[in-house]
Amino acid sequence: MSDPADGNAGLPALRTIADYQFGADAGESLFPPTESLTVKRTSSGRPQQIHCRDGRLVSFGIDGRFTLGIEGGRRLDAALERPAYRVVVDDESEPFVREEKNVFAKFVLEAGSEIRPGDEVVVVHERGEVLAVGTAELDGAAMGDFETGMAVSVREGVPPEH
Repeated sequence: MSDPADGNAGLPALRTIADYQFGADAGESLFPPTESLTVKRTSSGRPQQIHCRDGRLVSFGIDGRFTLGIEGGRRLDAALERPAYRVVVDDESEPFVREEKNVFAKFVLEAGSEIRPGDEVVVVHERGEVLAVGTAELDGAAMGDFETGMAVSVREGVPPEH
C-alpha cells in the first residue's frame, strides 16, 4: 500500500520519532512539511518506508526506530552539526565503504560522541561526502580508540560517480 504523505499520514508523529532518535530538528530535515513524500504502509497500516522523489529516506522498524536510506543519510548530514551521528573515514576506506563493506575501527578518523551500539549512522569521507549508511557496532568513543573490531555494519553504499 502506498499513500501520499499529507498531514493525515502520520508524518508529525514520525518527525517526533526522528527528533528523538537523531536530535532536535532531524524530523523537519528528513520529512519537510512542504515536500511531497510517499509513506508505504503494511497491510495493517503501520508505516514501513518513507520515500522522496530521489529515493528511500528511511524504513520504520517494528522496534519503533528508523533505519536510514542514502537519501535520509544525506539529509541528516546536511542538517546535523558535525560530527553528530557520523563516522568519518579517509581515502583508504572509501572504495570499500562504497561497495557496502563494513567500517573497521582502525580506519575511523572521527565519530560522533553520542553514538551508541545499534544507532543509525552516516559514514562520510573526511572531505564531507556521504559514502554509506549503516548501524554502529561500537560507541563513538570506542570507534576512535579501538585498533580492531567492526565499527559500522554498512547497509547501503553510494556508488562512485564515473
